[in-house]
Amino acid sequence: MEKCDIIVIGGSAAGIPAAITAKRHYPGRNVLLVRKEEKVPIPCGIPYVFGTVDGVDKNIIPDGVLSNNGIDLVVDEVKSIDRIARTILTARSDTFSYEKLILATGSVPLQPPISGINKKNVIFARKEVPYLNEILVKMGTENIKDVIILGGGFIGVEFADEFRKRGLNPTIIEMLPHCLLLAFEEELCKEAEKKLIERGIHLITNAKLEEILGDEFVTGVKLSDGRELKTDLLLVGIGVYPETTLAEEAGLEVDRKGGIIVDNHQRTSDKHIFACGDCSSKRSFFTGQPSMMKLASIATTEARIAGANLFKTYRENLGVIGVFSTAIDGLVLATAGLSENKARESGFQAVCGIAEAPDRHPGGMPGMSKMMVKLVFNKNTGEIIGGQARGGPSVGELVNTISACIQKKMTANDIATFQLGTHPAVTASPIAYQLVNAAELAIKNMKCG
Repeated sequence: MEKCDIIVIGGSAAGIPAAITAKRHYPGRNVLLVRKEEKVPIPCGIPYVFGTVDGVDKNIIPDGVLSNNGIDLVVDEVKSIDRIARTILTARSDTFSYEKLILATGSVPLQPPISGINKKNVIFARKEVPYLNEILVKMGTENIKDVIILGGGFIGVEFADEFRKRGLNPTIIEMLPHCLLLAFEEELCKEAEKKLIERGIHLITNAKLEEILGDEFVTGVKLSDGRELKTDLLLVGIGVYPETTLAEEAGLEVDRKGGIIVDNHQRTSDKHIFACGDCSSKRSFFTGQPSMMKLASIATTEARIAGANLFKTYRENLGVIGVFSTAIDGLVLATAGLSENKARESGFQAVCGIAEAPDRHPGGMPGMSKMMVKLVFNKNTGEIIGGQARGGPSVGELVNTISACIQKKMTANDIATFQLGTHPAVTASPIAYQLVNAAELAIKNMKCG
């Protein structure tokens, strides 16, 4: 039996930063990461292996990130946890003891109970290199042209765009009135849909898939309204659920829908075991209610909380804000926190400010894109509770700034007067700076309301 101070189970978006954080905070402790995968894909990059980067091997998290930080790696599957002895047992019958254990076992794609779901050429966005390589081989050797994507969220939209780059004919089926509606307000959803249609992607909204047709292989789908659509491949991208098998079998408290139950320090019902990432439970930053949101960015934040708190409490999880961004053929859409509609649904008296201007100054600078920013504030406190943006690549970083403003509970006045740096080649004009002007307009609307 090998003795370890800290063991991390899982080697993706949560496991790696959890191990690195643990080593940084407790440099005298040895840290072992155990994962079952020989190679680990970058989760958010999975759609892009089918188009932009054209290959799974170009979307791999390098093991050097572990060795360079003094973290040991074992590639093996953990089969059980003995909480009394504080040991783990692997598939190769190796036993490792631990003082502290971090579970970062992630999630698996949702597989809806639809007739025909197990047919060949029905695929999922699994974080498994061999599986993704099989799909790529299939696309290269079989006569695949028409592809249906079930789900018009981020996964579905990004896969559709990448499939189009391969010359395929993708169709998105979404049960809501618009694609991306769970993340964005309707006007931004419509802009995204316009761009998708311009790209040659077919959209079917307000539709429910009822049956997957074909014998051994999928040949088509049937919708609840009776329509039948031909397809050579069906991608199911409607979300994920937490992988909690190890935790359940070890007797930890688990909500099967929400994940391994943790406190605001990422500690489980066992004081020696922590959990982070998709496998762990979450709550909203705004309401304190359970949240089903699962993102790599959330996983890394939770990992840095768990890794720091193993032997002494340093960090607290304030709850999930929810920060998203996506790109469709040069159009970048991003959101942080609550949309105006979600804010009102959650009981807030929401006031908004909207500002649009070039993201370079003057507007004739190379690389300029029109950037729109909409900020949502709680009228009762003046604090920012959400923001959405649309424009070029700079939107991806701006939404992170909005998230920081939300986390620090900045008011509209704080944002309107914060000190910023600008340059003609990389930012909007300080006069027309969208973040500041959206806050100013919100202040005006608060006074008028």
